[in-house]
Amino acid sequence: METVEVFTTEEKGRGLKAAKEFWAGDVIFAERAYAAVVFDSLTHLVCHTCFKRHEKLHRCGQCKFAHYCDRTCQKDAWVNHKNECAAIKQQGKAPNENIRLAARIMWRIEREGGGLTEGSLVSIDSLQNHVEHFGEEEKKELRIDVENFLEFWPKGSKQFGMQFISHILGVINCNGFTLSDQRGLQAVGVGIFPNLCLVNHDCWPNCTVIFNNGNHEAVRSLFHTQMRIELRALGKISVGDELTVSYVDFLNISKDRREQLKKQYYFDCTCEHCQKGIKDDLMLAVKEGDGKPSPDVVKEVIQFSKDTLEKIDKARN
Repeated sequence: METVEVFTTEEKGRGLKAAKEFWAGDVIFAERAYAAVVFDSLTHLVCHTCFKRHEKLHRCGQCKFAHYCDRTCQKDAWVNHKNECAAIKQQGKAPNENIRLAARIMWRIEREGGGLTEGSLVSIDSLQNHVEHFGEEEKKELRIDVENFLEFWPKGSKQFGMQFISHILGVINCNGFTLSDQRGLQAVGVGIFPNLCLVNHDCWPNCTVIFNNGNHEAVRSLFHTQMRIELRALGKISVGDELTVSYVDFLNISKDRREQLKKQYYFDCTCEHCQKGIKDDLMLAVKEGDGKPSPDVVKEVIQFSKDTLEKIDKARN
């Protein structure tokens, strides 16, 4: 990849830095998911390939679980769904999203090996899992997930050791990236993007991640594009600058951000914004304000926003 370089420091471990100059809005790199699944609660409402919401989805005729917006998406999904389809048929039901995602990762490793894939800067094998930092409750949940995985995993597939299964589940826990629908307002799934996993956190980042659902319309196959994430610059980035994103909502006050980062990503944020509480007074001023709208007004605005988005979707189609 010509646009970025991998570097390593004692403080942060691995990270990415710019290999060329970027300006606001520039795509630094795009990456397809190594593996991705739809959330359990939305499996019948969202396409399992492009993660777009559709009123009428085509159901897989074999497992009756996977849903697709058209034949193009269904055909594109088959390489990842084939083993999953047979396993779900055999079990009679689908496991939870973490187990499904782990299984898709394992089946890809079975097909291609665990080394670097085309365009990847890092292998799945070498991603951080932070299992050693798990508390007692997290370890208990991990053991349950391993048991459920082994129950779902077919005997005819390559058998992996408990340690490696735990590694993959740990990778999902701390590196899973939330995927949104075509409107970008609702989380609908989770995926693993190895290159994105190398981008470190900053409470005042110079990049943001955009999820692009792609264009899977069969009648417009000339413009057919794949579902992917895009790392975009938020401002000018010079050659050699570290590329960063915010792992948490940067509108939270520094105390809340640090607690969330420690709990989910197992590190203490030492950035200037956290150490000095920069702009915390502004966030607290908003929270403590007296001019809050009534619940009825909030409900009315939300409904208006939803109606407007529906009109935009219809206009696009």
